Amino acid sequence: AMAPPAETRVFLEVRRRLQSALLILGEPKEGGMPMDISITPSSLQVKTPGGCTEICLPAEVRLVPSSGHGLQYVAGDGLHLRLQARAEFSTKLTSMFNQSSEAQDCCTFYCQSCGEVIIRDRKLLRVLPLPMENWGALVGEWCCHADPFANKPLHPRENDCLIGDAFYLVNLRSDTWQPSPQVAPGEMHCPPSENHFKSKPKANTKVICKRCKVMLGETMSSETIKFYMTEVIMQPSERNFPIIPRSKFVQSTVAQCLVELSSARSTFRFSVQGHDSKPYILLWLLNSDSLVIESLASSRSVKKFPLLEDISKADSSSAQNAVKVLYQPCIKSRNEK
Repeated sequence: AMAPPAETRVFLEVRRRLQSALLILGEPKEGGMPMDISITPSSLQVKTPGGCTEICLPAEVRLVPSSGHGLQYVAGDGLHLRLQARAEFSTKLTSMFNQSSEAQDCCTFYCQSCGEVIIRDRKLLRVLPLPMENWGALVGEWCCHADPFANKPLHPRENDCLIGDAFYLVNLRSDTWQPSPQVAPGEMHCPPSENHFKSKPKANTKVICKRCKVMLGETMSSETIKFYMTEVIMQPSERNFPIIPRSKFVQSTVAQCLVELSSARSTFRFSVQGHDSKPYILLWLLNSDSLVIESLASSRSVKKFPLLEDISKADSSSAQNAVKVLYQPCIKSRNEK
């Protein structure tokens, strides 16, 4: 059987805020030259002796073909070309909690890794954001008398969900958080003594998913549990549990956290820490307004952007909202300072 024609890797990053685009055409393989590039406002086409690659742009993105400038060849990467672009940009920040945590809804909490129901049909009367971590220090600066909030942690009441930077705080009183007797067909019902998650002894406050043993959060007090946003999905109870590939869910959750925090606090440097407060990675947020478009052939053959592989194989190209970061790993005694 003959091998299919080799397609050229096409990568386009559109900056919505700057109304500009960077086009990268992958370094051609042997015999991949000459290269014929056609750019229209709504599509890109690259023809080489080895094959043809065409990308149709999404409706909200249009290029200005006559604006191409700065053409250069980057060894190991390919041809770089900058263009003007017209891209719709919404200044309204869409919070990751708008849909899932509306007050008055009955919500169900799921383990994102395996889909196990963690809390079923919890009525949330109040969904409130927590103040930033150093709020106590700010109160001390502004109060002319003793801090009235000293040593008083902000814990949720029975029908509350408090939202932190990357976690939910939920009240789990023993008379309300047992698995509901209304069990879905085919689901095994646990006796009341067996909870859907088990909290380990005081030395270890981890909250573990009973089915897949993933760490979902940690106990904060006898009634309060902190659930990590990267491990738990909260949905209105009438909806089905959304099956999202793990890598895609984690990257989208972290990206939304970065965008929201940078917008609310005017900061762009972040540290991702473990449960022991040891930093694992340092992130520097560069762009939060990027739309990334690339040919599918590149996802399969060039493993530069493996997390974009989750899109439907039926599409000829992928269009993903993305944030661009610089990063420094801090594991294995690297970058300790």
